[in-house]
Amino acid sequence: MDSRVPTREEMLAALEMRQGAEAVRKLQAATVAVCGLGGLGSNIAISLARAGIGKLVLIDFDCVDVTNLHRQQYRACQMGMPKPDALLSNLKEIAPYTEYEAHFEKVTAENAVSLLAKVDVVCEAFDNAEAKAMLVNTVLENMPEKYLVAASGMAGYDSGNSIATRKVAKRFYVCGDGKSDVNDGIGLVAPRVMLCAAHQALTVVRILLDLA
Repeated sequence: MDSRVPTREEMLAALEMRQGAEAVRKLQAATVAVCGLGGLGSNIAISLARAGIGKLVLIDFDCVDVTNLHRQQYRACQMGMPKPDALLSNLKEIAPYTEYEAHFEKVTAENAVSLLAKVDVVCEAFDNAEAKAMLVNTVLENMPEKYLVAASGMAGYDSGNSIATRKVAKRFYVCGDGKSDVNDGIGLVAPRVMLCAAHQALTVVRILLDLA
């Protein structure tokens, strides 16, 4: 059994076979920020790393908790670790040649511009309504040149077919069903959260390939 880690060239060649050389070139040249590394963000980051994004900026101020393990991309042995560190460890096993930048801090209206200054696309993946609104408003008002992919509504057990992607403005997209708020006491189940995260990750890829 061959257990060696593939070379960078081997991994890029495999990506090109599946996604096309020009698409891989564009994705490799991109930098994407994932703000919030919970159920949405951890799944977004893994999807983007697998797709071949050149650099991922990972931002969260929380630590891995037992209540995260049913839907977030962490292992039980990572309990108590800062989420950026834990996710970085997992991502390096999946996509070792991607460039990563991890920040163990809370995104605020004061630090968002500096944290996101060099990214092409911002993914909003918070589970708090106020934090979501803060990031959306900060990006739209202070960084209008950047693309923003946010989420609204992925809780509960409704059909996955109700989750969709809407283009709200020229560079602003929202994924989800727009109604199933976690704050209403509706539970979060892994498959539905992952569906919304997949919508966000695919939207990022489509933006970078000029398809959105």
